[in-house]
Amino acid sequence: METYTAMRHFADSWGLLAMAIFFVGVVLFTLRPSAKGMAKDAAEIPLKED
Repeated sequence: METYTAMRHFADSWGLLAMAIFFVGVVLFTLRPSAKGMAKDAAEIPLKED
């Protein structure tokens, strides 16, 4: 099997699965209950005066 064909087959199957799992992980990480405080702090950064 040619190297390009093998790499493309790998990317088409396992690469897509890895990207989907990463995306779901990032979404779940940002929607966890403890992230609410950090998101509020980040949203108020432009309003803070130093």
